[in-house]
Amino acid sequence: MPETDYYKALGVARDAKPEDIRKAYRRLARRHHPDVNPGNAESEERFKQISEAFEVLSDPEKRAVYDRFGYYSDRAAQSAQGPVFDFANFGSGNFREIFSEIFSNLRASATDGLKQPARGANIEYSLSITFEEAMLGVTRNVEVDRSEKCSQCDGRGETSERTAKCPVCQGTGQQKGFLSGASRCARCDGSGQVPGACTACRGRGVLPKRETVSVRIPAGVDTGSRVRLSTKGHAGTFGGQAGDLFVITNVGDHAYFNRQGDNIYCTVPITVPEAALGAKIEVPTVDGKALLKIPAGTQSGQKFRLRERGAPSLRGGGLRGDQFVEVKIALPKVISEETKDLLQQYARHNPENPRAGMGLE
Repeated sequence: MPETDYYKALGVARDAKPEDIRKAYRRLARRHHPDVNPGNAESEERFKQISEAFEVLSDPEKRAVYDRFGYYSDRAAQSAQGPVFDFANFGSGNFREIFSEIFSNLRASATDGLKQPARGANIEYSLSITFEEAMLGVTRNVEVDRSEKCSQCDGRGETSERTAKCPVCQGTGQQKGFLSGASRCARCDGSGQVPGACTACRGRGVLPKRETVSVRIPAGVDTGSRVRLSTKGHAGTFGGQAGDLFVITNVGDHAYFNRQGDNIYCTVPITVPEAALGAKIEVPTVDGKALLKIPAGTQSGQKFRLRERGAPSLRGGGLRGDQFVEVKIALPKVISEETKDLLQQYARHNPENPRAGMGLE
């Protein structure tokens, strides 16, 4: 049995939902990660404990075995399934089929000690990038704590020589039959011995490893986008396929761009003469500067559309969103008496009342 209560290690209740388990693991992993606590043996051991707890509790099948037995191992997982005897047709007279099924299940139980291949767990890694990097794409190197196949036993979890007593026949090489006498043990093939546990990985078939992985973040990602790196998760056990690494992007804010889907929005100030008389002005885009034509009589708050100047679409095919530019009229500053006189002249020559439609003076 493990030395640590997995639920207690993560600080969650036994009926905790999968998302609560993930949140607890991420919080504790950030606190006790070796990079955050260099040289701290206690934090390193704590990190190993919570990683082991998360590996079991995040897998529904492994968690069910742990809840039933109070610990997890491949043997316990197979024992949880147990041999199945179907007596639905008992009494029909077809005893040959019934006994055949019984013997088949007994033979299966004799191989319970065999370690079955299992796929490795996936890993999620949160990566913060800038707005510009999200628009253009970027390649980053990230350090991931994962497991790899044990090189000493080639992932088998056991030695190449038979050095341990067979757990099925207890070293006798003989196995008792259901209705007949003893027969050769199927687990050890009558030798009474089975391969011992690998001393390097202690029978697990995998070893912990910190690996630097190069991640190509495509142009157009947003906060919450998931970039998948196949087989870069935890190694599979006993010949199983490795899991995947999912890099989840967290995109920073921009000074004046706001993204909604694949569209980009920004607000640009214009002067009173530009709004009244019309003009061509420069506006920012994710690709650099662009010219925007302001028609005469433009009102503050009016929006203009720049087609295909938005974020690249992750659907591919060269698709892009649009950019929407909202203009805000900036009032002129009275910097001199001459400026004040010009404004007064303008008011005399243009005595319109913008509040007249509301019945106001």
